Parts: sequence; C-alpha cells; structure tokens
Amino acid sequence: MLRCLMEAPRRFSDISTYVSGLSDRLLSQRLQELEEAGIVERQVFAQRPVTVEYSLTEKGQALRQVVSAIQDWADDWSHKEVLPAASPEASP
Repeated sequence: MLRCLMEAPRRFSDISTYVSGLSDRLLSQRLQELEEAGIVERQVFAQRPVTVEYSLTEKGQALRQVVSAIQDWADDWSHKEVLPAASPEASP
C-alpha cells in the first residue's frame, strides 16, 4: 500500500485495486492507522461527487528507502529455494 502511495496520491478505489486480496474494511482500517501515525494524509475535495485522496506525509516519504530495500530483498530471494534449517537431533 505504501509503494502505491509513493508513486502519487491515490483515491481509495485505486489503492484497493493495487492491493489485491485486501477487503475494503481492512484497507480503510489500515489507512486510518497510517493517518493516525502521521504517515498518510487524507484530503477531501468538496465537489460532486466528493473525492477523497490519500498521500504520504513527509514522514511517510521518509520510508521510501526502507520500502525500496525490502522490495530489493524480496526480488532477490523470492525465486530462490529456501532450505529447511537443520534440526538439532540430526547433529553427529
């Protein structure tokens, strides 16, 4: 969800499309939590129909390097086979 907002401000429906498998209720809760944490801001445009847009605050933008590093790690490791850890019983 943060990666989506790093590209540009988004409407709820745009974020919902970007983050597949997440219910609208849960997405709404997460956006509210991020807003309360000062990471996301919600802007309401008084027009017909009313438009609500979410964007990252300065604090949220500061996460860009962290999110990018996590994505790089996932890209590096998502295709590699993960071997199970050796059990202590198997030691000689």
